[in-house]
Amino acid sequence: MINFKLNKFNKQQAIFGILFMMPWFIGFIIFGLYPMIMSVYYSLCRYDVLRIPQFIGLGNYQKLIFEDPYFWTSISNTLIYTVLRVPLCIIGSLLLAVLVNNAVRGVKLFRTIYFIPSIVTGVVLSVVWLWMFNPQFGLINSFLAYMGIPGPLWLLDPNWSKPSMVLMSVWSIGGGRMLVFLAALQGIPKHLYEAVDIDGGGWWAKFRNVTVPMLSPVIFLWSVLEIIFSLQVFVEAYIMTQGGPLNSTMFYNLYLYNKAFNDFEMGYASALAWLLLIISLIITVIQCRISKRWVHYDGGAK
Repeated sequence: MINFKLNKFNKQQAIFGILFMMPWFIGFIIFGLYPMIMSVYYSLCRYDVLRIPQFIGLGNYQKLIFEDPYFWTSISNTLIYTVLRVPLCIIGSLLLAVLVNNAVRGVKLFRTIYFIPSIVTGVVLSVVWLWMFNPQFGLINSFLAYMGIPGPLWLLDPNWSKPSMVLMSVWSIGGGRMLVFLAALQGIPKHLYEAVDIDGGGWWAKFRNVTVPMLSPVIFLWSVLEIIFSLQVFVEAYIMTQGGPLNSTMFYNLYLYNKAFNDFEMGYASALAWLLLIISLIITVIQCRISKRWVHYDGGAK
């Protein structure tokens, strides 16, 4: 049997360990657990900060699902943005990692150049691209005009506003995603590529039969993370469009922000926040179930 008795020295170590962990526990309770519990409570109340919360049960959830058309507009905009952005970011990062994985002169310089856009903050990035998307003086339309191609209105056109933001997000594909893919590429055994060479396969056979299967765990990881990041898009729309034109960039988090800090409907905003968590959780669970069919690990298990 295991002896759980502690001597004096072990008791002191346990006490010191608890004391060292107390700041984290206190911070988690005050800034993490307590706000989450109160957010659940406020989501069941009519609360505008200035008055005492009035309990209304599931009234906020019923209103946003069955009575609020802007809720479904924000859901639609966010899902379209996610569907467009996630594949482009993952495929672009993977191809870029394959490109810079080649042992050529100056490859470290190219890796650094591709990584630089990812260290720019979202606010600065949004301001820069706001000028680049300017229909009259923007760099993109100026280049298109030089080529004899009429440029669109970009952020001023409801049909181009979401693709514009997707294009802006793809600009930073050389960040953490590329580095993780690059590290995974360098861990693929060389003999697998040699086996394809012996069978007479080319670069496409190597990429399809070796690279992609061996990178499937990393692709799965980034697909989960990128979907979550895309569902939480906020800064770009807040800085560049404020949800316009015609609510075409009214994303979920921006709508939540407007409800909380413009309309002061904190109870309604709390319900929106928890519903977003539920949506993200459902999508992640579905991804985990589907991943068993296509994700391959080193041990051969799926």
